[in-house]
Amino acid sequence: MTFNRRKFLAASAALAAPTVGAAQDALTKPATKALMKLGMQDHASDDDLRFYAAIGVVHICTSLPSRRLDEKWSVESLSKERERVESFGVHLDMMPLPLSSVEINKGEYPSIMLGKSPERDRAIDDICQMILNAAKAGIPALKYNMSILGIVRSEPAKGRGSSKANTFIYDEARQEPPLTEAGRVTEEMSWERITYFLKRVIPVAQEYKVKMACHPHDPGMPRGKGFRGVERVLGSVDGLKRFVEIVPSQYHGLNFCQGTVSEMLRDPAKEVFDVIRYFGSRRKIFNVHFRNIKGGFLNFREAFPDEGDVDMIHAMRVYKEVGYDGMIMPDHLPTVPGDSGDYTGGPRVFAYACGYMQALLQLVASEG
Repeated sequence: MTFNRRKFLAASAALAAPTVGAAQDALTKPATKALMKLGMQDHASDDDLRFYAAIGVVHICTSLPSRRLDEKWSVESLSKERERVESFGVHLDMMPLPLSSVEINKGEYPSIMLGKSPERDRAIDDICQMILNAAKAGIPALKYNMSILGIVRSEPAKGRGSSKANTFIYDEARQEPPLTEAGRVTEEMSWERITYFLKRVIPVAQEYKVKMACHPHDPGMPRGKGFRGVERVLGSVDGLKRFVEIVPSQYHGLNFCQGTVSEMLRDPAKEVFDVIRYFGSRRKIFNVHFRNIKGGFLNFREAFPDEGDVDMIHAMRVYKEVGYDGMIMPDHLPTVPGDSGDYTGGPRVFAYACGYMQALLQLVASEG
């Protein structure tokens, strides 16, 4: 079956009527039991899956099938991947779309965030076909980014013990070259491109019942200054609120990175819990990156979950309070000697984080 975008353009207007009231009705009373599921992301070899099943991680978001719409995105290939994962006793709950950063991954449909037509229309058609194929293959959710800059960091710093951690200090971050290939991108330009995408894609996700989980901009930048000429509209809580309201749909929400949201706040130790409540009570959290930082807006370093400024036990209780029932997974950890992996941490530290999170899940499940 080939996707026909014109068929769905009229559906975007129809979405608003049945879902606005539903979104309000979704405001919940505190839950009496923990519904979250411990998950993992990206690494899903046979050995990885055996390990996850052994330590009790039975929900995952796999790695990207392909950077373009090709045979790996066919219904047959996606179905085989789901079946392979399930053969190890693990559920394939989510998969990434080839939408990350214009600058870092130039092959991943840059025309969408560069606002180039008619190229972006063809790119959006490909994304819609991926949504359709994922639905037919039994994959219920897709995560993505709408970013030009990707993840921006300063020089790494010493972390706890012998660890090394990523940092971001705005005044020290290198803005070289001063502009990306996108040139100057204002807030208005960013919102136009994001809105153009959502109004064409979310009706398709609604039709095929696939949740679309967008990651915030990491990190947020000062409004009016931006970074390398780019304003980051999904780098603030107000921006995320506007984002989830552009197209009313229960299939339009967030890959809620708690670490990135903390980076938006002046005092995340006090403020992040109400942000979780806001989006969680409206059923706009589709996946959680459960990570911690030390510091706050424009000056922070990444941290192990138990050493950062945010009380992660309290955070887990708030996810329970709002009735969040999706995956909650480790993300962006310091690196340690002898561990493989990139700047976001390797298998050793991720296994540590999984154990920590498993304990918190058992704790909050026993309460109430």
